[in-house]
Amino acid sequence: MSATLIGLGLGPAHFPTHERDAARNPAATSDRNRAFPLSCISPLGTEESVLRLGVHALDAALQGGLAVGALHELAPASELQLGAAFGFALTLATLAAAKDGRQVLCITTEFAAREGGVPYGVGLDLFGLPLERLLILRVAHPREALWGFEEGLKSRALAAVLAELPQEGEAADFIATRRLALAAQAGGRLGLLLRHHRYALPSAAMTRWQIAAAASAPDRFGGLGGTRFDLTLERNRRGRCGRFIVEWNHDERTFVPQALSLGMAEPARDRSDRAYRRRTA
Repeated sequence: MSATLIGLGLGPAHFPTHERDAARNPAATSDRNRAFPLSCISPLGTEESVLRLGVHALDAALQGGLAVGALHELAPASELQLGAAFGFALTLATLAAAKDGRQVLCITTEFAAREGGVPYGVGLDLFGLPLERLLILRVAHPREALWGFEEGLKSRALAAVLAELPQEGEAADFIATRRLALAAQAGGRLGLLLRHHRYALPSAAMTRWQIAAAASAPDRFGGLGGTRFDLTLERNRRGRCGRFIVEWNHDERTFVPQALSLGMAEPARDRSDRAYRRRTA
């Protein structure tokens, strides 16, 4: 496998809290903000800031496509659907890599790798993600994964960063996800946080997805059909939520809509939806 495997022996201090930053250096927060001026960030809703998925109903719900320069949270619908959730995360990373030709960084902990397995080189290549585009970072602890996640989101050499955390990924609480969201916005990178179990508490992610595998139609020879996902968009800061069945076309590197597109819910009540209602009035 030609992907790069990196191991780090970092300590929890490498992903400090805001309080520890302030204690060590009162100017740390302002210095970090100056390193990524707002002028370098594309406004949300522009062609450069969204990743079109190719399914009209889904892109419409996302106001043109999945926001780049933002953090997105994914989780399987059940323990048996972890493979489907990881596969959907890889499709999003593949789309981002195909758009700008940069690499994808995949971060996992040792425990998460034992629980969910590791990417298979030949399968990734057939899935649409060339091996030379993939970097793999394996660390010991979730806090180290979060540190690598934040640093990766700041890198202009990457198209997307995918971090996989075991269980609910409790280390990625609201404060941690807020840091990640700001890093993604500053770096203009696509951030994908995959939790092995659904996380009930709030996070700073732009969207929150629940993923399961969907039955596919056999091909014309009666063999296995295409890869299909049953997607539930549970949280969407830019519009409505809903359920979508999509199929991944690995040759074209795009999604193909299927017959089912259900239940467009009203925007979340914990966000301001006045701008959205004005646009749709």
